[in-house]
Amino acid sequence: MADSHFARELWRRLETLHAVTYFAPESLEAAQRIGINGFWRTYFGYRAAPLGACSPGVVTAAFFGFAPAMVARAIPSIWQLATPEEFLQARAAGAAAVLDRLALEELRTVVEDSWTQGVLTKAIGNGTSGNLPLFLANRDVPLPDDPVAAFWQQTSTLREHRGDGHVVTWTARGFGPVEVAVLFVAGGGTSREALQPNRGWTDDEWQGAVDGSVARGLLDTDGRITAAGRQLLDAVERDTDRLAEAPFLFLDDRERKRLLDALTPAALAVAGSGTIPAPNPMGLPLPGND
Repeated sequence: MADSHFARELWRRLETLHAVTYFAPESLEAAQRIGINGFWRTYFGYRAAPLGACSPGVVTAAFFGFAPAMVARAIPSIWQLATPEEFLQARAAGAAAVLDRLALEELRTVVEDSWTQGVLTKAIGNGTSGNLPLFLANRDVPLPDDPVAAFWQQTSTLREHRGDGHVVTWTARGFGPVEVAVLFVAGGGTSREALQPNRGWTDDEWQGAVDGSVARGLLDTDGRITAAGRQLLDAVERDTDRLAEAPFLFLDDRERKRLLDALTPAALAVAGSGTIPAPNPMGLPLPGND
């Protein structure tokens, strides 16, 4: 059985450290230096870069949560402004700069600790070669020479492993991204105001997903989640935890606590800085905000 506590606490730390690349001014400035302006162009370029100069369909499928029309506003036009290799270099430089600013001392113990580095390296190597496109693409990205940038890349690779697994669990059940978004909001994961505009779904698309969820018995006629809907969300999270935990099965309970403890100070420093908004579209409960 998956250790949901370990899997979710690991996600809270990895997601917090990974997400600085989308919200911190250093990351946006790094994108500007390669000719990219605007939050969403930066986001799509940074996250899609490991996939290469891919098409809108590839990004829509891999990212899963976004409306195709929103993806098409950035992809593929951004590849005419900067190459995937330039995006990779910019995102590494920006992430290293913001982590140096927010958590330099906290990160030093992580990047200089051979045990923690060995665990992250082994876990990344253990990642399944199944339908996990963003994980596998990130695993192929060479680690930067800068140790903080290299650590950020490790956290991002493992973060995408969980994200890909989450997509697998939903698609296996026959759900599309807007349906998942509606259920996520109804289940209290985040607000509609935080999610819908940041994923590009129109009101008609959103309402269609609500109506479909009511027909399936997952929402009631007032749009509230039902017992069946809650059971579905819980089942998906359990399956996601199981897939996310798989690369770390070589750790015993004591070692799992040691890994979480090693990542906690840097994650708390980032969370406490206000760099990542709360609430946020990821539905991320920031470390320290229990």
